[in-house]
Formats: sequence, C-alpha cells, structure tokens
Amino acid sequence: MANSLRFLFFLLPISCCLLPTFVFSQYTKYWIQFTDKNNSPYSLSTPSAFLSSRAIQRRLNQNISYAQNDLPVNPAYYNSVENVPNVTVINHSKWFNAVTIYTTDTNALNTINAFSFVAATKPVARYKRDGGVEEKFATPSSSPLREEKDVLTPSTLGKVGMGWHSTYNYGPAFNQIDMIGGVCLHDQGFDGVGIHIAVLDAGFYKVDSLPIFDSLRTNGQILGTWDFVDHDTMVYDSHTHGTMVLSTMGGNAPGLIVGTAPKAKYWLFRTEAGSSEFVIEEDNWVSAAEYADSAGADIVTTSLGYTVFDSVLVDSILVVNPDNHTYADMDGNTARISIANDIAVSKGMFAVCSAGNSGGSPWNFIGAPADADSVLAVGAVDSLGNYAWFSSNGPSYDGRVKPNVAAQGQASVVSDATAGGIAYLNGTSFAGPITAGMVACLWQAHPTSTNMQLFDAIQQTASMFSNPDTLLGHGISDFCAASLILAIEENIAASNEVFTIYPNPFSESTVVSIKGINAYGLELDVYDLLGNLVHKQKLSGQTVTLNLKVAKGVYSIRLKDGSRSYSAKLLKY
Repeated sequence: MANSLRFLFFLLPISCCLLPTFVFSQYTKYWIQFTDKNNSPYSLSTPSAFLSSRAIQRRLNQNISYAQNDLPVNPAYYNSVENVPNVTVINHSKWFNAVTIYTTDTNALNTINAFSFVAATKPVARYKRDGGVEEKFATPSSSPLREEKDVLTPSTLGKVGMGWHSTYNYGPAFNQIDMIGGVCLHDQGFDGVGIHIAVLDAGFYKVDSLPIFDSLRTNGQILGTWDFVDHDTMVYDSHTHGTMVLSTMGGNAPGLIVGTAPKAKYWLFRTEAGSSEFVIEEDNWVSAAEYADSAGADIVTTSLGYTVFDSVLVDSILVVNPDNHTYADMDGNTARISIANDIAVSKGMFAVCSAGNSGGSPWNFIGAPADADSVLAVGAVDSLGNYAWFSSNGPSYDGRVKPNVAAQGQASVVSDATAGGIAYLNGTSFAGPITAGMVACLWQAHPTSTNMQLFDAIQQTASMFSNPDTLLGHGISDFCAASLILAIEENIAASNEVFTIYPNPFSESTVVSIKGINAYGLELDVYDLLGNLVHKQKLSGQTVTLNLKVAKGVYSIRLKDGSRSYSAKLLKY
C-alpha cells in the first residue's frame, strides 16, 4: 500500500491517513522550464507594466530592488508553447521562468522539447485516477476530533455569553486570540484595516453565502478569487477547508466567532486538488503566490504542506513517485514550494504556514513549505498552551528551529460550512491562519516596519525564545509585546540622538546619558514587554544610573520632553 498521506493541515483520524493505492492514467500535465528571459518586452525600469501600484509601493517601503525574477515569462516563449497543437498552457511562473501545460499528445511534447529556449520538460500530474476516489480530507462525523455536540449555529448566538470584550464579542473564539496577545491589539484599534492577505487553500465552500462572512462580502473585503486547479474564478464550490481557515481570520459573527483580522481584505486562491496528490499542486501554489505578489498582497498564508505524492504507473507496475520528498529535502532549498515562500518574502510579503499534523507518526517532521527559511511556520497547542500531540516536529533537516512559533490548533473555533455555525476542530491548519491574522494587525500598527522586523519581533516575544525546542519552536508569541518592540525600534533613530546607555545588556545597573535636550526635571520610565511600568525616576541632570530590580528580559526605557518622546531597548541578563 502506497503511503499517500496528505498534509492539508486539518487533522484527519488515523484510519483516514493512509489512502488506498490506485492505478492512474498517463501523465497529462507537464512543467516546461525555459532557458532565459532574453529579448523580453518587459524591463525592470518599467515595473508598472507587470506589478500593481501596491506591489511597487511594498517594495519601496522596504527598500527592495527589482530583480530578474520579477520579469514575466517571455511572451514569445509562452506563445510558441501555447501554439503547439493539442497543448493548453494552464499556469505560468515568472519566479522559476516556466509554464505548466496540459497535453496528451507525445508529438506535442517532442515539438516543445525541440525549442531552443526550452531547458527541460517534466511530468507533474496525471489527469485522473482510474477507479474510485477517496476524499482525502473528509472527516467522518464519528471522528473523535470533531464532536457534533459542540457545533454552534446562528440559532444559539444569543446563548453564547463567553468571550465578550471591550472591542469585540468573540464568543468561544476569545481564547485562541487572547492567547497570542490579539485582544490587546484589537483593543488598541488594530484589526487588520489596510492589510491584504492572500489565502492559498483547497477551496472556500459557501464563503459567498455563510453568515459568518457577511461583513467580508458587505464591506468589499474579498478582493478577488482564482482557482489554479480548474482555472476559473469559482472557489466557493470545492472544499470546506479554506472556509474554516478563513473564518479564523476574517470571520465576524459577534458572540459566535470573531477572527484575528476581521477588517483585513482577502484574496482567495484555490491551489490544492482534493482527489489526487501530485507535485503540480506545489506549482499551483507558486503561480498563486506570484499573483498575490503582483496584486500587492501583504501576507501570504497557507495551511497546505507536502511530503509524499500518489504512486505512479510505470510499465503496468505501481512505483513510488519520484517527486516524493524525504526529510533530507526539508532544508528550505529543495521543494519548489519552499523556495517560492522565500522568494515571496524577498518581495516584501510576510509568509505564514502551518507546521503539519505528523506529530507521533513515522514521518513526524514538518513538511514543505514549513521548512523554508523565511516562512513563519506555526505549530499547535491546546487551549491551555500545551503542545498538541499531532503537531509536526522540527528541526529542519539542516538544523534550524522549526516550527518557529505556536498558537492554538487543538479545539480551535472555526466555521462549520455545513451547519452554518461553528465547530471545535484540531489541526495546525488553524494555528497558522490565527497567527497570520495577528501579523496583519501588527503590520497595521507598524506600517513602516519591514516583514523581517515583524518576523523577528514575533519570535522575540515568544514564550520559549531563549530556549526553543523541536515541538513548539520559540513557543507562543505575544503580539502585544511584539508591537511594543516595534514601537521602540521605530523611535530608535531619534533615540540614538538622545540616549547613550552603557552597559547594555546589563546585569545589575546601567548608566543612561542624555544629550541634545535639557534632561533636568524630566521623567524616565522603564516598561516590561507587556507594557507594565516597572521603574520611574525624575532626572536631576544629564546622566542617571539605573539600578533595576527586575527579572531578566527585554525592557523599554522612555523619556518624554513635551510633545516629543524617545525610547530605547534595554536587555537585562
């Protein structure tokens, strides 16, 4: 029996994880790799020809230069392939300089291989399974991971009294947001306004009609859709997984569920086919991420992951798919989807993905793209912050900390696409987007920060930052504390003109020297990462010695001079 374990990180019961072996028809989809982009009509000097104004502004905001992989595939190459009889171009990739085609004609492939600008062709998918198809993401109602008695519908809305706060009535979703400092940011007015999130998933069943997404539809918060599997705009008729994922970010049904970024705007892209597993799904993801980049998305989040693929038929014998990944491939530089995540980050986007649900299984480790260097891979904890038994383990094959952080993925509150209410479900599929929504709020609060400044702040405030492990990485992040770190960094230029602090880091005491302003009579305050005042002192001169009786950790020092304020970071060890 072939191991066709499919990591769409919504946890399946163990009995569903090993799918039966099927016999397949011949390959019908191929990756066509081009040699170059020579003589292209596009130029890096005119980026508006291939990037939206938002995409250009994102690069300008982060001082990112245009690169060769920003240029689209050469139209002459594209057209030459498309004009071959019996060939349909279904996707294209500027980052990898390639197209994906559909054909059943061997002569057509020979013609394409003969083109001087074609470096290689590679089969990436078969057209169909011969025989019955088992829905690989289906969760039987008898599954212990989904208890129907815990499904809440709109009729129970008035009966749910938990989770009310000053800004939102979160209902049962309160814990999964508050655990990572989300309620704190919401109360400060940061709920995703102005941030665009691209969600890449297996489908968004009924998002166009479910009450939980009323506000997204009414307020024009769904920017657009595209199905990279079926090549049309209809993503609302395929799979419920993306529906549940989206609800943890964009859901807004007071008292029932509120997502982490209810005011953000969303691109909804279907890249994953539910009935088969081939490397073309990674290629679909690449095309969708490139679309998100060009359209100006700020964040790309996915609860998909890949390790092994469907077996293939060679000379009437089923063999292991040559595209299968091994743990050695989990180095961030092998799987195409992992490389693409890093490219997305290089364009200024913030990439979030779920770590996987392989904990305790023979594979056990993260899959692609969680291994990517610059992606924030999110593991799962339960409602009390304890490691969830199914969450995939790190490290990456080359020894990096993975997952990066963790959020609630056990008994997560998500949309129930069939009943129209909510359900409590397990999976790092939900820990990932819960975190991605908070990234949107954090970026709204600090729009001048770069994606990697956000990344670093999120990790620095995690509960296990100083002692990461292979289960939860750096632990559970505190986005409210991350906001404080970024606020300090935003003032660092001005602060450097005012503060000289030595030693820093310090163990017992440190000396603060102030220049450029008259410090006499001003008040110097020290705060911890949660914003609690831990020390207050009036200045009698330009130099002061701080003897701080506080725990080891990161603190901020603040000085206010009329309408101007200055901040700096302190580290006690």
